[in-house]
Amino acid sequence: MKIALPTLIAAVAVAGVAATAPADTMEGHTIVPPQEIKWGPAPAVLPPGAEAAVLFGDPSEEGLFVLRLKLPAGYSVAPHTHPVDEVITVISGTFRMGMGETADQRKAQALPAGSFFALPPGTAHYVFIDEETVVQISTVGPWGLTYINPKDDPRQETQ
Repeated sequence: MKIALPTLIAAVAVAGVAATAPADTMEGHTIVPPQEIKWGPAPAVLPPGAEAAVLFGDPSEEGLFVLRLKLPAGYSVAPHTHPVDEVITVISGTFRMGMGETADQRKAQALPAGSFFALPPGTAHYVFIDEETVVQISTVGPWGLTYINPKDDPRQETQ
């Protein structure tokens, strides 16, 4: 049986469209338009002033999660590590990150919107923010942060 080439192309095109149905018709999906992001206070392990929005999952539990952080101008996070891979995309602004156990603004690399980085667990780093910046963390929980110098932990001030 011979199938005309135009008929074969049409059949493949229809099959391709059917296989890529829009997300809103799939079960178990998550969609969060920007206007529906619900910002609240960031976790207490971060210095005051940051806002957070959990887009997917639960950072305190095992499993995949996606968290956005909105960091104000003048914000900084002292040298610290994380127990899991740190996978970050800069959504807006400029994220300035330095590596090591001693914070040095001159050594912090400026990562503009669109930048991506991934750090393995236990990598010491620090953060400086010059302008309001939004970053997205996509990794697995439980997520946490351990300061190199325990006195830098903002939770120490409330105890």
